[in-house]
Amino acid sequence: MVRVTILGGGFGGLAVCRALRTADAEIVLVDRQNHHVFQPLLYQVATAGLGATDIAQPIRSILSRQRNVKVHMAEVSAIDLTKKTVKVHEHEAAHHYDYLVIALGAETNYFGHNEWARFAPGLKTLHDAARIRAHVLHAYEQAENTNDEKERQRLLTTVIIGAGPTGVEMAGALVELARFALRRDFHHIDPANARVVLLEGGPRVLPSFCQEISQKAERALRKMGVEVRTDTEVMDIAEGPVIAFGDERMEAANAIWAAGVRAPEITGTLGVALDELGRIVVGLDGSIPDHPEVFAIGEIACWTDASGLLVPGLAQGAMQTGKHVGHL
Repeated sequence: MVRVTILGGGFGGLAVCRALRTADAEIVLVDRQNHHVFQPLLYQVATAGLGATDIAQPIRSILSRQRNVKVHMAEVSAIDLTKKTVKVHEHEAAHHYDYLVIALGAETNYFGHNEWARFAPGLKTLHDAARIRAHVLHAYEQAENTNDEKERQRLLTTVIIGAGPTGVEMAGALVELARFALRRDFHHIDPANARVVLLEGGPRVLPSFCQEISQKAERALRKMGVEVRTDTEVMDIAEGPVIAFGDERMEAANAIWAAGVRAPEITGTLGVALDELGRIVVGLDGSIPDHPEVFAIGEIACWTDASGLLVPGLAQGAMQTGKHVGHL
C-alpha cells in the first residue's frame, strides 16, 4: 500500500489528511505535539481573553473518523530525500515514505540575535502564550505592591517589537486587557495608565497590507492609546528587559517579539533551493524540483503562482494548498 507521510499537524497538514480521507493509502501524520493550535488566536490566550483549551484540540480527536491515518507524536530529526526516509528519534529506525508532505510551519526569527529570545519571547505556541500572559499579569501585581513610582511605570510598560498582524493584535488586546478587563481589580494602580509601545522598523504598521489598511490600523491603535513608533529599529535587548533603539533606551516589564518568522533549521539539511528565510522553493504544483513525490506547504514553503504572486504564510493559504496537494 502507498504510504503518505505528512510532517506537521497544523492547518496545512490537516488539510492534506482530509483531502486523502477516501484514498487507498496508509497516511502517517507526524507532529511534535499531540494537539492542533488555532494560531490566529494565540494572542487572545497571551492576553487572558481565552483559555488554552479554547484554541487547541487533540489531533487524534480531529482525525478520529479517518481510518487511514496514523498519528505519531514525535519531533522530526532528519529527512533524506534520496532514500525517501524520515527519522524522528535518534535511536529509532527511519520511516520510509512513497509521498512526503512537509508542513512544519515556521519559527520565530530573531535575525541573528537568538540571545534576545530570553528577554523578548515570540508567540508561536501555547507555551509562549502562557508565558507572556503570566509575565504580564505578574507585572501588574508587582506594580500594585510597590511604592516606587519609577518602578511602577516600568512594571506597567510592555513593548511589542514588530507591527505585523501579530504585533498589531497584541498591542490592541493588551490595551483592552488593561483598560477594561482589569480596570476594577486593583486599588493602588489604575491599569488604564498602562503603557503599550509598538515598535516597527519600517515606515508603517502592517507593511504587508495596502497603504489604506495600514493607515487605518495605525489611527485605530493610537486612538486606543497604543504608542506607535515606526522607522524604529531595535539595536539591542538586554536583561530587564531594556530595549535599545537609536539613541534611546526603554525599560519595560515585558517585551514581546513579533518581528518575523523563518523556516525551521531542518530545511537547510535537505540540499534543495531555499529563499532568504530558509523556506523551501517549490514548483507550481507545490512539489520540490527533482523530487515530484515531495511537497512543501504552509509557512515552510516559498510557493509562487505563474504570475509570481507568493502564497501568504496564513491559515487560508496553508489550507488551500494542503487541499490541492492532497488531491494531487
